[in-house]
Amino acid sequence: MSKNILILPGDGIGPEIVAEAVKVLQVLKDQGEDIAWSFGHLGGAAYDAEGHPYPESTQKAARAADAILMGSVGGPKYDALPRELRPERGILGIRKDLGLFANLRPALAYEELAAASSFKPEVIAGLDLLILRELTGDIYFGQPRGRRETADGHAEGYDTMHYSVPEIERIARVGFEAARKRGKRLCSVDKENVLETSRLWREVVTRVATEYPDVELSHMYVDNAAMQLVKNPKQFDVMVTGNLFGDILSDEASMLAGSIGMLPSASLDVNNKGLYEPIHGSAPDIMRQNKANPLATILSVGMMFKYSFDRGDVADRIDAAVRAVLRAGKRTGDIAMPGETVIGTREMGDAVVAALLR
Repeated sequence: MSKNILILPGDGIGPEIVAEAVKVLQVLKDQGEDIAWSFGHLGGAAYDAEGHPYPESTQKAARAADAILMGSVGGPKYDALPRELRPERGILGIRKDLGLFANLRPALAYEELAAASSFKPEVIAGLDLLILRELTGDIYFGQPRGRRETADGHAEGYDTMHYSVPEIERIARVGFEAARKRGKRLCSVDKENVLETSRLWREVVTRVATEYPDVELSHMYVDNAAMQLVKNPKQFDVMVTGNLFGDILSDEASMLAGSIGMLPSASLDVNNKGLYEPIHGSAPDIMRQNKANPLATILSVGMMFKYSFDRGDVADRIDAAVRAVLRAGKRTGDIAMPGETVIGTREMGDAVVAALLR
């Protein structure tokens, strides 16, 4: 039965990088993969077209799809919109609507890009880290939230951080299962010494660990984890943490790989239906200039085949094609060193396609 992919190009550089990923999908389809795709709107593009960042048409298509590929959302042209209509509410809305609670963000240091990292090669050589971020709870969704006036007449903003036992249990189990398939080490990141939410988090993760005696569990405060990521990142195999901490740590880890433009991500529900996207933003400063790096989006297609379609062989082919392109010296501006030839978004996509066809 054909796999139905919904493609949401979004804003900024989103349409450009997604177009290169579609080239890869077309090659795979031509080679016999039973896939089909359609397009929809999300974020600012959805607001422009339908007046809402996550319109009803996209909701229906997303619920019916087997997997979703997204580009990026956001841009300065939408900054004056009310909060509920901002592009970012589109991505938060689709995650919540589809129950995409587990965000997988790999940080892989490609040998060919070691010089592009701001870290010493010996620090990142061989790095293969997976950060697992809980995606539908925490302070981003907690209620109450808002602004109010204090008794002395000052404005005050407030948000609520909370997690329930079932929310923590399900993300912990995803973390342990992921660690089982890798190096069998899971580091749970919290702020247990300060936050009640984190105290519960640590208690639950520790209890769930008894179901996985083959996985070594450790705990780390988030501030120390941030330091250790830049001091000795190879000590980690899989990290599991909440929404807020995971948002920050995964972006920090992205720079270990040399560029945020190299890293894909997957956001999964309980049945491994997923939304796949590069972890970088919409980069409106370079949109429509053929400068964006499409490799993270192309690698997101690989993650789609691995996790939602259970086709790790296809994911391996895509990864091998990307590695071949990097070995051949192909570089977009974000991963190029001084003196290296820079190619554009379309040319990089064509290079990956050529590698897949060889």
